[in-house]
Amino acid sequence: MPAASSRRLPATVIDSIGLLGVLVLLVIVFGLVSENFFSAASFQQIANQIPALAVISVGMTFVIIAAGIDLSVGSVMAFGGAVLGVAMADGSLSLFLALPLAVLAGLLCGLANGWISVRFAVPSFIVTLGMMQVARGLAYLGTDSQTKYIGRPVEWLGAPVPGLGVSWAFLFAVAIVLAGQFVLQRTVFGRYLRVIGANEEAAIYSGIRTKPVKVASFAIAGALAGLGSAFDSARLASVDPNAGSGLELSAIAAVVIGGTSLMGGRGSVVGSFFGVLIMATLGAGLAQAGASEPVKLLVTGLVIVIAVIVDAWRAGKLRSPSAS
Repeated sequence: MPAASSRRLPATVIDSIGLLGVLVLLVIVFGLVSENFFSAASFQQIANQIPALAVISVGMTFVIIAAGIDLSVGSVMAFGGAVLGVAMADGSLSLFLALPLAVLAGLLCGLANGWISVRFAVPSFIVTLGMMQVARGLAYLGTDSQTKYIGRPVEWLGAPVPGLGVSWAFLFAVAIVLAGQFVLQRTVFGRYLRVIGANEEAAIYSGIRTKPVKVASFAIAGALAGLGSAFDSARLASVDPNAGSGLELSAIAAVVIGGTSLMGGRGSVVGSFFGVLIMATLGAGLAQAGASEPVKLLVTGLVIVIAVIVDAWRAGKLRSPSAS
């Protein structure tokens, strides 16, 4: 056991270095292909586009490590945005009063996902697929299917910080990523997530109450989706009931690219953040290189498939007798 735990931290660091290397390689390649890519403006644009996806990927990492999946986070973000928009545009509340309501809306959706999945032993894939429709419907009902303009009360969150160029939302997202990594690596809750994802039956026999931990992972994912609605709204100073469409797939892709196993039991929040950066850099670089939308979808899809293949190879290697 001591030997295994001593290898865990170096493996995480090695994974992060590898992901950083991929990111640097992408920057170099696109910098050579497009003369406008390698600039502070390009990097700032990438950084300011990812806060919502970054915080949602934190929650998705927790869920997937616990051997679950959450397909509802994009719609839950839209629902949280609807709550935020109604509270600020119609209710004249400040961002600091409206944001907890959006987070609470996401939290309740996440709790429902986790409780139904655990209580009735329904695969989380099915439960969250249903919640994806429910939350999207609530977003449409809450906004009357219309975009709600908020303006300056939320716009500042997406504005560049003087002297840095990146937005407040990006800085908050990085802080949440670091907090998520701390929770995963340094707390009992994080250890339980990994144990449950690796072997839930063994976790039960060892005395771990697995159900509350699994429900909590979904609740965190929902709350962070609600928080992400503020970051998403800040970019356009408005809330849109169509926001977050397909975001759940982007979050899953970022988490997988970041090295989290779809089988559960292994992963890193920082790795997922690198996955977000890689996807954002890939998208921005292809756009500046003049790639068409079909080509961008093709390349991004291939990257995701390669990441899944690598994950399967690593899982097989860890299970093989020679790996021990």
